[in-house]
Amino acid sequence: MSVRTAAAIAVVAGVVTTLLPLSATAASAADGHAVLRTEMGAPVPGGPLTRGGATETFDLTVKNPTGKAVEYKPWMLLDPTGPSRLDEHDIVFKVEAVDAPATTSGIGRQDGEWQGLFSPSAKEPGEGFDIPANGRMTWKVTIGLGANYPTNNGDFNLTAASYNNSVAAGGADSHLFKVDPQIKTGELKTWFKQVSSGKDGQEQRAYLDLKHQATGDGAFATALATSLTLSHPGGQDADFRLQALIDGRWQDLKAEDSRYELPRIAKGFGAASGVHTQPLRLSLGKNTKLTKRTTITMEAEVRQAEGNTWPVKNASVQFPLAPITEPAPTEPTEPTAPTTTTPSPTPSSTATSAVRQAVATTTGNSGVTTTGSSTGSLATTGAGSSTSLYAGLAAALVALGAAAAWLGRRRRTNA
Repeated sequence: MSVRTAAAIAVVAGVVTTLLPLSATAASAADGHAVLRTEMGAPVPGGPLTRGGATETFDLTVKNPTGKAVEYKPWMLLDPTGPSRLDEHDIVFKVEAVDAPATTSGIGRQDGEWQGLFSPSAKEPGEGFDIPANGRMTWKVTIGLGANYPTNNGDFNLTAASYNNSVAAGGADSHLFKVDPQIKTGELKTWFKQVSSGKDGQEQRAYLDLKHQATGDGAFATALATSLTLSHPGGQDADFRLQALIDGRWQDLKAEDSRYELPRIAKGFGAASGVHTQPLRLSLGKNTKLTKRTTITMEAEVRQAEGNTWPVKNASVQFPLAPITEPAPTEPTEPTAPTTTTPSPTPSSTATSAVRQAVATTTGNSGVTTTGSSTGSLATTGAGSSTSLYAGLAAALVALGAAAAWLGRRRRTNA
C-alpha cells in the first residue's frame, strides 16, 4: 500500500469531500471498531485496460468478524502513476449490489485525487452500509478507462478502504490495473534559478528564471497554468513590482487575490518540449514600507488549466531584496554667485565673465544642461547671443595688450 493510500485511509469522514454530508456511524474507529476487512476478486476479463476500451469487473466483499454491526462507508482510492491529474471522466466506475442493499455510485475528489464512492440508494448520499455482526456484503464493481485518460499516465492501483475508518489496519485489499500501451511514466519538474540580485540602475532588482520540464512518455492533454505568490517576514506592505518577459519585453503582472498568473504553457507539453523558461524580475515600489534588505519568498504553483485543477507541482525560492535606491541629489538649477579667478587690469562690465562651479544652462537649447569642470567655465551672461561672447573675448584681448605694454615699459625702465 502506498504512503498516500495509508494516509488517506486515516482521513476522518467530515473532510472527505464537500459532496458528502457528515453523518453518524454505527461504529467507528473512535469506538475501537476499525475491524472490517475488504476483499477484491480477480478482474474479468484479465487483460490490460485501454483508453475508451472494454471495462473489467470484480467482486468486492466486506466482512465483519465481530459480534456487533459496523457501518461501512466505501472509499475506493486510486493511486495513479504519471504527472497528470485525473478528471472524473478519465475513469469509468460503476457499482451494483450483489447481496447488499440497492446501491448508487459516484466519483469524488479529495486533494485532487480520484475516488470511487457508493452508498445505499434509499439513503442520503454519504450514508453507509451496516455490515451485520459476523456477516458480509458483496458488490460488483466495474472499472475502465475513459477515452481521454492522460497519455502521460500509466498503470494505477485501486484500494478498497473506508472513509469512516471502519476497515482494520492492514485489512484493505487492493489491485493493480495495467494500462495498454505500456509507457515510461515520468514527472513534471519545476524549479527556480536565481540569475542575479542587486542594483539595476536606480532600482534594486532580483532576476529569476522559472523552469518547467516534463519527463517520461506522453504529454499533458491540457494547458498548464502557473501562479506565483510573494511573501516576506513581518506585516509591512512590500509594494511588490513583479514583471515577466513576455513577447520580448518586460510586462507588469497584476496580483489577483495575492496571486500573479503567468502565461500558460500550451497543451501537449512533454519531454520532447524541452525545458520551458519564464524570465522574471522583482523590485520594491516607491510605496514599500520595507526599509532594509529583506528575504523574499517566491512560490510557484502549477496546475492543469482545465478539468482537475488541483496543483500538479509546487516550487519555492528565497532571495534578498532591498528597497528602491533614491536618486542622487541633483546639482543646483540656479547659477552660483559669480567669482573671478584673476583680477582684471582694467575692470569693465563687458569684460568680466561669470565662472560657475556646477551647471550652466543655455537658453538656446532649453532643457539641455552642461556640466562644467572644477576650475570653472565660461557661461552666457545675457540673451545667449554670440555678440556677448565676442565682446568678452575682445575685452580679454584688450586686457592682455595692456599688460604687455606695461611689461615693456618695465623692461625699458630697468634696462
